[in-house]
Amino acid sequence: MGIVNVTPDSFSDGGRFFATDDAVAHGHQLLAQGADLLDIGGESTRPGATRPLVADELARVVPVIETLAQEGATLSVDTMRPEVAEAALKAGAKIINDVSGGLADPGILKVAAEHDATYVVMHWRAHGAEMQHDDHLVYADGVIATVKQELEQRIEAARAAGIQDDNIVIDPGLGFSKTADDNWQLLAGVEEFHKLGYPVLVGASRKTFLGHLLAAPDGTLRPVTERESAHDAITVFLAQRGVWATRVHDVRAAKDALAAAARLGMIR
Repeated sequence: MGIVNVTPDSFSDGGRFFATDDAVAHGHQLLAQGADLLDIGGESTRPGATRPLVADELARVVPVIETLAQEGATLSVDTMRPEVAEAALKAGAKIINDVSGGLADPGILKVAAEHDATYVVMHWRAHGAEMQHDDHLVYADGVIATVKQELEQRIEAARAAGIQDDNIVIDPGLGFSKTADDNWQLLAGVEEFHKLGYPVLVGASRKTFLGHLLAAPDGTLRPVTERESAHDAITVFLAQRGVWATRVHDVRAAKDALAAAARLGMIR
């Protein structure tokens, strides 16, 4: 899943693809590099981010989706808002990637059900301005068990809204109300999430826990765009464990790592 951030403030590439033409061109590049689908987002969900107006989010994503959908691309919209989800589906998107799992606005579940869209349920506790507060970082039964329990609650809400089981994908939500150690535990135990019975999406690309892993001796985090080698190792690890998709910024690097791993018989 190639990432197209149509935002001025995303943590990894904020502003680079903010203009519609730039975002479309970036989508073309990711597809040429081997992306199976593209995730188009108009709201940064990084820690500390403030939310855009609904009208602004619509203006960012809908023209990009319309253009790429007309060219035959398989598209996901990364949004928490039912208005944006509905407009994106009408513009040609097939997937709603809701990082809040319906908690930000339960109306998005009804939109997914009415359009028979694939719906990604991510583990989430709070918006960017609050998500790393101490009270959101408590996992009383351990991070894997607690995330599974809370995902099950969101899955039941999705099903109750009419979303079919075949349309549900789950995501453990790396970086969202998680410490670096939490993220590593979730990755190492990713097979536990298969037990919920749904395809699993994972987004680790360029996230802060990789910056900590690769930090300089003085503690300076490795720059965001210089974390790909570590992420490629994670991509192979996840492919070995049968995840449905990985959400990535550098599609070519991820595809290269997967090709080498497949040639060595590490994955099928």
